[in-house]
Amino acid sequence: NKVKEDLEFYSVMRSVRAIEYCDVVILVFDATRGFDGQVQNIFWLAQRNNKGIVILANKWDLVEKDHKTTKEMEAYIRKQCEPFVDVPIVFMSVMTKQRIYKAIETAVEVYENRTRKVKTSKLNELMLPLIQATPPPAVKGKYVKIKFCTQLPTPYPSFAFFANLPQYVKDPYKRFLENKLRQNFDFTGVPVTIYIRKK
Repeated sequence: NKVKEDLEFYSVMRSVRAIEYCDVVILVFDATRGFDGQVQNIFWLAQRNNKGIVILANKWDLVEKDHKTTKEMEAYIRKQCEPFVDVPIVFMSVMTKQRIYKAIETAVEVYENRTRKVKTSKLNELMLPLIQATPPPAVKGKYVKIKFCTQLPTPYPSFAFFANLPQYVKDPYKRFLENKLRQNFDFTGVPVTIYIRKK
């Protein structure tokens, strides 16, 4: 039992180190055991470190399936990943070589999404009308106006939105901005960071 505990500890430590140095985390879990707490912890560690993520459900050939199994498993995984649900999930089998190439191709796509740069002019042209149509809620009778946005020069997608009262822009509105960015530019598999700064 002690050996088993030590192995688990060192494999987690190795995962933590690997996450620090990578661009994209390929998170493989045993589909017969499920998307358990240990797997979720590694997922959130990758997300907090702004890494690209691809989730691979391995041993899919051993899971008893009907026509709904894949959809149900995917819905369950996304539920555990909320609010970061824009993550590719590939159902695969190493033994039967099912979708192995698909897994690698998806990881390359996520890497490209992580390094994507959006021109400032295009970003403002798209985002400012959306913000005007759905502005941040007023707080204590004060109206927040966002006049400009730009992508920051970070290794992962992060955006600054400049406002007159940045302190009044709360997390739900930041999620709204993130969702609009995801709808219009492909950031699948990549955490997007939103900063609200003083104009």
